[in-house]
Amino acid sequence: MHTPFGKRPAIATCAVLALLSALTLFGASCSKKTQLATSPETGTTVATASRSSAPARTEASPPLTPLGAASSFAVLGASTVTCTNASAVTGDVGVSPGSATTGFFPDCIVIAGTIHSADGPAAAAHAATQIAFDALKGMPCGTNMTGQDLGGKTLPPGVYCFESSVGLTGQLTLDGGGDANAVWVFQIGSTIVTASHSSVVMIGNGLPCNVFWQVGSSATLGTGTAFAGNILAYASIGLVSGSSLSGRALALNGAVTLDGNIVNSVSCAGGGGDGDGDDDHDKDHDKDHDKDHDKDHDKDHDKDHDKDQHHDKDRDHDKDRDRH
Repeated sequence: MHTPFGKRPAIATCAVLALLSALTLFGASCSKKTQLATSPETGTTVATASRSSAPARTEASPPLTPLGAASSFAVLGASTVTCTNASAVTGDVGVSPGSATTGFFPDCIVIAGTIHSADGPAAAAHAATQIAFDALKGMPCGTNMTGQDLGGKTLPPGVYCFESSVGLTGQLTLDGGGDANAVWVFQIGSTIVTASHSSVVMIGNGLPCNVFWQVGSSATLGTGTAFAGNILAYASIGLVSGSSLSGRALALNGAVTLDGNIVNSVSCAGGGGDGDGDDDHDKDHDKDHDKDHDKDHDKDHDKDHDKDQHHDKDRDHDKDRDRH
């Protein structure tokens, strides 16, 4: 690695540190063998002593990528959507430009959703998925993790890229650091495959709807995997027996295959890649509700007022009759 100090980075670095010998921290560091090292986790170059560790990586959360018309879909295939054995999907199921959805009802059920086969909503969802896929792919890479397995790691919000394939063996923890709006983007050059009974765990107020997996080829969730996030795959997505997904399975050019799974399309208040105006819809609904409530209240008030007036007239009439 070329540095401004030529071929002697250790000597040059110690010379600089020697000028600051009054500072205990640097004096102690220079007494050890000092070198320039690149952290395998952060990708940054730092001056370290032989027994020191690289500082923790801090990166701003990337922007939230809206899914638009695809936000209501839990499963979206391009060629087919196939379901075998008992599966449950919460959210819409669609296919476009293909038209085949097989295995649904009675074996596989759709909860709080609709099946769209080559119709307008499915076509719009497919187009929105392509836009989101391109946006995610175009984000600057924050940390290059090519060649590393995701298992056993705890990652803060950020953009993580893999030049080829990636695996998940064991548990991946995503820590939002107390920020419910924290976003994670994983850019994967080819495939992602999870080992049996692997998992993605959210902590620190992190939410699955703010996790995006941009997959350059296909995604496969192994047996018993508990996965989290929105999978946007260029080719196909397969959920092996017993795996579950808190998020969405959106395939641009291939099929989505379910085999005894649970897929739950989650949504987040004010975000979560929804971008579909749900908040505005709720606000409008509340306004309309309030208007209707006010109208009903006014009607009831007018009725009561009319009754009181009528009652007063009856009393006056009775008084006049008594006088006569």
